Amino acid sequence: MRTETTAAVRAAKAFWGRLKGDSAAVSVPPTGFGLALGGGFARGIAHVGVLRVLEREGIPIDWVAGVSAGAIVAAAYAAGANVRELEVIARALKFKDVAGWRPGWLGLAASERMESFLRRTLKVHRFEDMKTPLAVVATDLRTGDPVVFHGSGEVFTAIRSSCSYPGLFHPVRHEGRLLVDGAMSMEIPAQALRQLGVRQVVSVALPPPVVSQEPGSMFAVVNRCFQIMQRRTEKHWRENSDFVITPEVSGVAWDDFTSVPKLIAAGEQAAEQALPALRAAMRPALSPGYTHGACASPSQLPC
Repeated sequence: MRTETTAAVRAAKAFWGRLKGDSAAVSVPPTGFGLALGGGFARGIAHVGVLRVLEREGIPIDWVAGVSAGAIVAAAYAAGANVRELEVIARALKFKDVAGWRPGWLGLAASERMESFLRRTLKVHRFEDMKTPLAVVATDLRTGDPVVFHGSGEVFTAIRSSCSYPGLFHPVRHEGRLLVDGAMSMEIPAQALRQLGVRQVVSVALPPPVVSQEPGSMFAVVNRCFQIMQRRTEKHWRENSDFVITPEVSGVAWDDFTSVPKLIAAGEQAAEQALPALRAAMRPALSPGYTHGACASPSQLPC
């Protein structure tokens, strides 16, 4: 079930443009429920399973935000795709749809193909036309700050930037900035939703594959370094989340687009386990005076 609250629209207009992740808090009209989708490349397909459960249970989503793979799913959902359509997209998606090998000094692959894919896939192409308000997070490579796209403009540059994993994809140049994967500065975009006035944030985190041996390639070394870095910064996005849903996808490789049914099932199972706590939290989240930070059922969902 979709909601387009006037509060959400006012919040989007009030924050026209982009916010940095370290910006001071600003008073904005509060909205109810926001979903923050993390990255994981092919493992991002698990987000579809989470959305399937929320849609089936009629849980309204007032905002959706994403980084990296989560940005693609968030944009497709915000643009009006239902879960069945998202599943069709996921089943058809291949690496060649979003990237082309083009080794250079700044990366091994170019992401221009992603724009063509997004133009074919998304029902609308601009932030202001989204059926559900959308935020997409990238990282400014020079400053290290998060760059939060929302409110207005085409979504293509935002999503390409958010998906530009350092070393693999070329950075994206935009308005004097050199932008890379949003997960480098904001692994899960919970803080971005807080800045946009969202009262209750549910984050979906996709754990990386289990490392049982030494990395066997340069890319594996870089990937492992990022995993270590993100584990050390995990506390920050958890502090900005009311709940964390963690689909069990650690056994799926980053580029395994053949495991779509398994990934969707993992997202669905994790969301179903979270349902009792989510239902219990819906009423307080929509009432005046609500403050985040306490799980209704900490035994089921880590805060």
